[in-house]
Amino acid sequence: MIIPTPEVNFEASPFYNPSLKNVVILATGGTIAGSGEAHKTLNYEPGALPIQDLLDSVPHLERLANCAGIQVSNLCSADITSEHWLTLASIINTLALREDIHGFVITHGTDTLDETSYFLNLVIKTDKPVIITGSMRPATAISADGPLNLFQSVALAANPDASGQGVMVVFAEGIYSGRDVQKVNTFKANAFDERDFGCLGYMRDAQAFFYTRSLKKHTIDAQFDVSSLTGLPEVSVAYFHVDANPGILDYLSTVSKGIVIAGAGGGIYSKPWIDKVGELKNNNIPVVRCSRISSGITLKDSYIDLSANSIPCNSLVPQKARILLSLALTQTTHYDEIAAMFNVY
Repeated sequence: MIIPTPEVNFEASPFYNPSLKNVVILATGGTIAGSGEAHKTLNYEPGALPIQDLLDSVPHLERLANCAGIQVSNLCSADITSEHWLTLASIINTLALREDIHGFVITHGTDTLDETSYFLNLVIKTDKPVIITGSMRPATAISADGPLNLFQSVALAANPDASGQGVMVVFAEGIYSGRDVQKVNTFKANAFDERDFGCLGYMRDAQAFFYTRSLKKHTIDAQFDVSSLTGLPEVSVAYFHVDANPGILDYLSTVSKGIVIAGAGGGIYSKPWIDKVGELKNNNIPVVRCSRISSGITLKDSYIDLSANSIPCNSLVPQKARILLSLALTQTTHYDEIAAMFNVY
């Protein structure tokens, strides 16, 4: 259920400084709020610590900005749902209307952080900085990375240079686009990257250094409005492999409004799958063709047999193509219109 927007009062803090920017921190759980046996990085409970404990763990945070925390949830990010996304979007879009709020930070588990960042990048209606961060080590581990990531995220959220750049991820001193960021390692502290696209810039202590920006439409320029939604159209991902049974597409068509295929190579799949995708198009179920390879581009003209009945994902990975298709389905089921969205977002 989407929760009402909580009250935020920066002046209630004993550290309030009227000369600093005001930043709202939205906590959702994850490893950054994890707790376990002292010094260990394994066998911990994600989302165990409340937002205030996270804020208290970061020295001199009050020197960067006036921070107000909101506990949206406290979950392992595998348990994040589209309802949590809609709640985050609603809170940010509402609070962003306040002139005394200058930026936002979201603490999040790393496993689905890239999905949340892309969804918010498409539906947030503000050019104020929205930064997402997390950690690869729980708060109780030796050399926990959460405090530095949170410190630098608040610094970036309070930085006017971050305005208008869409949702960004700060992790291990890198600044990443919400569209292109991916988790690329299962345990290292520098677990995020943009693959072919590098990063937007670097954080050094509290300073931000930008070198590039995303050219794809986002936030205030995006066409998606989720303000009246309580859920999103179901879209499923089918993973193609040698001997993959096309019957899985039949099943997914019974529970989904659209399907994303993680194909081989440049998004290719077998003749039986090609035939099945043609049937799905006739049944008005859009199919987006992606690659199970995490780098490169998937285009309409790459494979003639596949192009007639599927929508190429451009450079999106399957889990992000699923998000864009779901949002597209809130507006249309027309193949050409959806294909156009994949070229601009």
